[in-house]
Amino acid sequence: MAYEVDNLTFAEATRHAPFVDYARCVDDSQRPFNHVGDWPEKDRLYPVRVVDSRTEGIALVHVLGFQGEAPFYNAFAPHRFEVLLTVWLN
Repeated sequence: MAYEVDNLTFAEATRHAPFVDYARCVDDSQRPFNHVGDWPEKDRLYPVRVVDSRTEGIALVHVLGFQGEAPFYNAFAPHRFEVLLTVWLN
């Protein structure tokens, strides 16, 4: 599994790090025309993992449990989310 570009489940994400971030979607507008898969809804809270993208050069927000196809998979631009809380699982 390529951690940066993959559809991670909650269980898979917590194998990489013992915490989960929770973020509220603040912008669900302007869905890219070529995005195939789940799309976040404004004001909903999601479990996420924030990962530095080597290809984009910025941190992307991966919504855990979302399914999407290339090129985005389940990664979203950081302006779409507000990270509210980090829960450590230890």
